[in-house]
Amino acid sequence: MTNTQSLPPAGLMRRLGALFYDSLIILSIEMMAAGIIIAILHALLAIDAITIAPYLDVSDLLTHHPIWSPIYTLYLAFVWIYFFVFFWTRAGQTLGMRAWKIQVRNKNGSKLTITQALIRIGTSGFGLANFTVPFDPEKRGFHDIWAKTQVVVLPKVN
Repeated sequence: MTNTQSLPPAGLMRRLGALFYDSLIILSIEMMAAGIIIAILHALLAIDAITIAPYLDVSDLLTHHPIWSPIYTLYLAFVWIYFFVFFWTRAGQTLGMRAWKIQVRNKNGSKLTITQALIRIGTSGFGLANFTVPFDPEKRGFHDIWAKTQVVVLPKVN
């Protein structure tokens, strides 16, 4: 791995570009994750394995039931969080970060731990933490400061 000191820190616009790309990817993954649950519930409903009364439909059940609604929300949150933890701990890059040629890593160039990835997500404020980048001398986001990580621009490959 290349030492982080030799790579420039990623600026705000590059980070926001990657975040925009990732938001589109996460939106599609969340739609697929929700679709799987809805399809399973519709299949169970079709074979009379479950009943959804007094709810209008499966969607109404998932958004208003006192037990299933929080479970469904936690499931979708888990899918969203897992996306970032998986990519950050494996390659240091989400798909959006790869497109924008940036990588999150420790200052010594090593990969993030699961704990660091969770700290970054927990303190990111849905990406708002990146707005501290222009004010930090090391160009770190608030979540990078807390997780002790750095986002760097990768060199162009010939």
